[in-house]
Amino acid sequence: MKIVLTGSIAYDYLMRFPGRFRDHLIADQLDRISVSFLVEDMVRERGGVAANIAYSLALLGEHPILMGTVGRDFGEYRALLEERGVDTSAVRIIPEVYTASFFANTDSENNQIGSFYTGAMAYSKGYTLAEALSDPPDLVVISPGDPTAMTEMADECQASGYPFLFDPSQQVIWLGGDFLRHGIDRCRLLIVNAYEWEMIAKKTGLTLPDLVREGKTVIVTHGNDGSHIHAGGEHYAVPVFPVEKVADPTGVGDAYRAGLLKGIACGFGWPLSGRIAALAAAYVLEQRGTQNHHFTLAGFVARFRTVFDDEGALDAWLKD
Repeated sequence: MKIVLTGSIAYDYLMRFPGRFRDHLIADQLDRISVSFLVEDMVRERGGVAANIAYSLALLGEHPILMGTVGRDFGEYRALLEERGVDTSAVRIIPEVYTASFFANTDSENNQIGSFYTGAMAYSKGYTLAEALSDPPDLVVISPGDPTAMTEMADECQASGYPFLFDPSQQVIWLGGDFLRHGIDRCRLLIVNAYEWEMIAKKTGLTLPDLVREGKTVIVTHGNDGSHIHAGGEHYAVPVFPVEKVADPTGVGDAYRAGLLKGIACGFGWPLSGRIAALAAAYVLEQRGTQNHHFTLAGFVARFRTVFDDEGALDAWLKD
């Protein structure tokens, strides 16, 4: 199945300050602040929603096409993604700038000061599927990125008859009801978390029954309470996959999406696809960083069967 993943591709620069920010701020002089924090460590993690989904989907045996714009510092990142099996031929390099980056400094109380550099992501506007691909896709994923680019992608998919999954995620907070309705009206599948869905409902006036009656599939994730898939007039409650330790929740939703897409690519029903997604999410939850987890298909299937029953459906993965 030819799956195209559009949206953000970014680096995360994560720093740790051993003290407390509040000990170095003067309350009555915050209007002319000038401070510098000496950090004790820094790591650079690969990130971006589209790239995170691509990474986990490649681990699951697919060869997704990653589409987006990056800067002159993308070489090492590209090599690592391609090594995993991600097709990066639709990634456009903008040599004048750097790849989008998030810079975060966290203190001993887990307070955080962050900055986001849009960088090359701003150049995704006007970049079309027609330019990026030689053959039509089977499914497009529109994940968070430049808002204008997301709107353009939804319009192109509708005009070309390409089904797409709309994944506005963290952009829901910033986007208005008209923008959200634009993507939702045109998509075949919508995926958000429970809080994001409540915000969408408030901003747009839409309800789940409305969308289901229109023939859309709506997936709502609920953190520790699992996920709910509304499709074809049916409601499927999917439990989480239990984990022994929780290291970092960042990127868990992206891995869930990858697992769901793998189930769709295999033609599995929603209950099994949702459970594959739940296990994919668990692997990320157990590691720090969004692309530091690893597994083989054989290992994934073996672990899946310790909790869930696939009735032999995953045997095909072991023959590849």
